[in-house]
Amino acid sequence: PTHLMDPITRTRAMARTWGSTAQERQLDFACDRFVAEPNDALYRALTVNAPPALLFRWLCQLRTAPYSYDWIDNLGRRSPRSLTPGLDRLQVGQRIMTFFQLAAFEPDSHITAVLDRLDALFGDLAITYLIVPEADERCRLIVKVAVAYPRTPIGAAMRGLLPAGDFVMMRKQLLTLRKLAQRDAANRGSTLEPSAA
Repeated sequence: PTHLMDPITRTRAMARTWGSTAQERQLDFACDRFVAEPNDALYRALTVNAPPALLFRWLCQLRTAPYSYDWIDNLGRRSPRSLTPGLDRLQVGQRIMTFFQLAAFEPDSHITAVLDRLDALFGDLAITYLIVPEADERCRLIVKVAVAYPRTPIGAAMRGLLPAGDFVMMRKQLLTLRKLAQRDAANRGSTLEPSAA
């Protein structure tokens, strides 16, 4: 149990499993198909009080911006605060979150991305954003990052730094996406209208 861990061990565990349950970590994640021999897995999860279809639309926004700390990973540009028409027209191979390519998706269920092959010196890395409905207006967003670190000095550094660094950035991303999806769910506006051509 985490309450029996010392503070450092507890912090490290949180960086690897933030918000997720043991049962959720046993779910089927599409990212596992894209990393042949993973040697690490990171999980993040939270509850979103919005319909799965609306949350999925906000996940599609990752095609245009990372929705984390914009001053770090979006060149200071603010990630859009309204849905961009057409971004939910997904195709495998599309650019997503700057350094990733869309590898697989299922509407209203999941988006899975892989690190661009040009960045292969960082190893193999794939991410699945999985939506698990809990009710008509509530769902869980569970993220798994599967990693195969390269057997290089860069890989050794990543093994030590990635869990905490990813936790800081992705926690901000997920909280931002949740806030925007819940805002739109509360407003009941035109957020789920068909995309423009």
